[in-house]
Amino acid sequence: MLSSIKALPEQVKQYLLVTGNYWAFTLTDGALRMLVVLHFHQLGYSPLAIAMLFLFYEIFGVITNLVGGYLGARIGLNKTMNIGLGLQVAALVMLLVPSSMLTLVWVMMAQGISGIAKDLNKMSAKSSIKMLLVTEQVDGQTKAGDVAKQQKLYSWIAKLTGSKNALKGAGFFLGGVLLSLFGFTVAIAIMAIALTLVWVLSLFTLKRDLGKAKNKPKFSEIFSKSRSINILSAARMFLFAARDVWFVVALPLYLGSQFGWDHYYVGGFLALWVIAYGFVQTQAPRLTSKSDGSAPGGREALLWVCALTAIPGLIALALTFNISPQLSLLAGLMLFGAVFAVNSSLHSFLIVNYASDDGVSLDVGFYYMANAMGRLIGTVLSGYVYQVAGLEACLWISSVMLGLTAVISIYLPKD
Repeated sequence: MLSSIKALPEQVKQYLLVTGNYWAFTLTDGALRMLVVLHFHQLGYSPLAIAMLFLFYEIFGVITNLVGGYLGARIGLNKTMNIGLGLQVAALVMLLVPSSMLTLVWVMMAQGISGIAKDLNKMSAKSSIKMLLVTEQVDGQTKAGDVAKQQKLYSWIAKLTGSKNALKGAGFFLGGVLLSLFGFTVAIAIMAIALTLVWVLSLFTLKRDLGKAKNKPKFSEIFSKSRSINILSAARMFLFAARDVWFVVALPLYLGSQFGWDHYYVGGFLALWVIAYGFVQTQAPRLTSKSDGSAPGGREALLWVCALTAIPGLIALALTFNISPQLSLLAGLMLFGAVFAVNSSLHSFLIVNYASDDGVSLDVGFYYMANAMGRLIGTVLSGYVYQVAGLEACLWISSVMLGLTAVISIYLPKD
């Protein structure tokens, strides 16, 4: 097997390393999120207080994506990815202090570092795909309009995004299991040791010049000047706010408090949901490509978000009128996950396709800054709205945000 790996082209080996780093990071990130939510709920924290634990995580995610794209173009994506892995190890180590020191502020600080780490890692991984797999220069120009190239790009983006979310789901389950078997501190220690090994391997194997821009960008260039990217970024912000407003805090607490599920059931169900969500993302190219085989554009993005908009409202109606609440919520959640997965995968392809070849991380970083802003809005609202008005209100807000996403998507380039 080792000889087969050594025989692979250098670009493919680098892609496998990037993907492996991303997978390992994502597994610990999903587990850490579930550990924090369930452990501090067990300690008696209110839904809003639990949401606040993730406040710095999302705020620093916004900042990191904005600045991280600039850093990736200046110093290389290998360095930004390795910095992300190292910071995640540091965040885990911070949570190994005695339980008396695990104050709200301390955990928020650790989560803030984890937020920086996650978005450095994600921006690096997704930017690297364009650099490693599809950029081909002919007479000084990139053949960006080539149908086969766009489909290849879409396919690899969908596979990376889908596999990442499947592993995030596995991380949710892992977090619940580790908490039940070993307790909070030992679970964190296990993850810190495993990720440290991945980090050391990455330091010695990733190419040093991966993703460096030929023309060093100025710091003022961190804001995108592309109309298409600005529109897509705005749509992405509301799309992910619409998901997280009910998924991040409200749903796990609702499943535990209303249905009486323990950590295994909550972690296990959310894990299966995200794994299925990731699988659907890998199939998005088959579902959204045009009849002539060409890659999708803004028209398809609009159609798929319109299909998603009504689902949270229908779930809210079923809960309000007590129509088989458990079945309605779980079935509705699966339907929402499938359609949302296609939307997310389609957006992930469009941003990498729109991005400039030289300094791709600048455009990708700006876009994921909007993504992080959406998660921040959704996370805070998830805790607050659930505490004051319940899950149904979170679902209605989700539908409104999806409607805004659809309106914004009208202005995306149709092809």
